[in-house]
Amino acid sequence: MLGEKPVKGSCVRVENVSKNFGSFQALQKVSFEIKKGEFFSLLGPSGCGKTTLLRIIAGFEDPNTGGVYLDGTNVIPLPANKRHVNTVFQNYALFPHLSVFENVAFSLRLKKFSEESIRSKVTEYLELVKLPNESSKFPTQLSGGQKQRVAIARALINEPSVLLLDEPLSALDAKLRQHMLIELDAIHDKIGITFIYVTHDQQEALSVSDRVAVMSEGQVLQIGTPFEIYESPQNSFVAKFIGETNYLKGKVNQILDDKHAIIDIDDIGQMQVYLDKPVSTGNHIKLTIRPEKVKISKEKPADTSPNVNVLEGSIDEIIYSGFQSKFFVKINNNLIFRVFKQHVKFFMDEKSISWKDSVYIWWYANDGFIVEVE
Repeated sequence: MLGEKPVKGSCVRVENVSKNFGSFQALQKVSFEIKKGEFFSLLGPSGCGKTTLLRIIAGFEDPNTGGVYLDGTNVIPLPANKRHVNTVFQNYALFPHLSVFENVAFSLRLKKFSEESIRSKVTEYLELVKLPNESSKFPTQLSGGQKQRVAIARALINEPSVLLLDEPLSALDAKLRQHMLIELDAIHDKIGITFIYVTHDQQEALSVSDRVAVMSEGQVLQIGTPFEIYESPQNSFVAKFIGETNYLKGKVNQILDDKHAIIDIDDIGQMQVYLDKPVSTGNHIKLTIRPEKVKISKEKPADTSPNVNVLEGSIDEIIYSGFQSKFFVKINNNLIFRVFKQHVKFFMDEKSISWKDSVYIWWYANDGFIVEVE
C-alpha cells in the first residue's frame, strides 16, 4: 500500500541550462539542485521561463546549452517517456471518451499489466486522490477539482521519481484552489517523491513548498525556504513580487557597527537600518519594510530606543478585511506607507483610527532589509 511503501524520489540538478526561441532568450544559464523528495516551486511572472524550464526537465523541449541530471545521470539525451518523470498539466489533458477508471489505467494498459493488477492499482490511486466513487464517470461529469485529481492519479500511477506540475490549479476558483493545495501537500507527504511545481501565485508557492526559486527574465534570482524568500528578499524584484512591501531610498550617513547604520532617507530624515548587506558611507541604498512589521497608533510609541524608527503622518486610505485592516499613511504629503494591523482582539473602548487622522507609525531597525546597494 502507498502508506506502507512510499515511492522514492530523485535528486534533480539543473546545470547551466539556456534556451533560445529565435532571438528571444527564455533561459539564461540556470543552475540549481533539488533534493530527493523535496516539494520545490518555480515561481515568477508570465514569460519568466519557468514553464520552459519544466518542459526541458520533462523532455518536451531541448536546451541550447546545459544539462538536467536525475540522480547524477544527464537525461537530456533521453526521450520524455524514458525519464521516469510525469507531468500534470494546467488543462488536465484527460481523454474525454474514457471513464475516470480508464483514464487512470491508460498507461498500465499500454504496459500490458494484468487486469487484476490494473484494478488494484487504479483503486489504490483513486483512493489516494479521494475519488473512489467516481471511477465510472466521464471527465464531462466532473468538477474542475475532480478533473485535476484524476490527472494527478494518472501521473502518479506510473510511480515516477519526479512529478512536474505546470500551474495545475490556475483554472480553479480561489476556495477550491486552497483546498486542492492542502490535498496536494498531503499527497506529497504520503508518497514521498520529488515535486516540481510551477506557479505565478506567490501564496501557492509559499503555502506548500519546502523551497522556492524566484525567476525573472530567464534567470533564478533567489532560492530559499518560503520564510527566507519572504522575510529576507535579496533584491527589489523578489521583495516586490512576494507579497506587499514598503520601499525607501536613502544614502548611508554613518556606520554604527557591523550590523547597523544611519541612513538619510529622501524627504523623511535619518533612521537606523539593519545591515544584511555590506555597505560603505555614501552608498545609495533601497530598503524594504513589510507592512505587518510596522506599528500604528494615534499616540507616540512608548519605546524610544535608538533602533526604533518613528514617522508621523495622516491616514490617506483604510481597507478593512475582517481579520486585518490595511492603512495607507501619507508621510510629508508625499510618501504613502502601508501598515497592516492584525485584529487579534477587539475592544469597544479602543481608540479607533479613521480617515484623515494624524498617526504615528514605527518599526524596529532589524525588521527592514536592504535590497539594493548602488
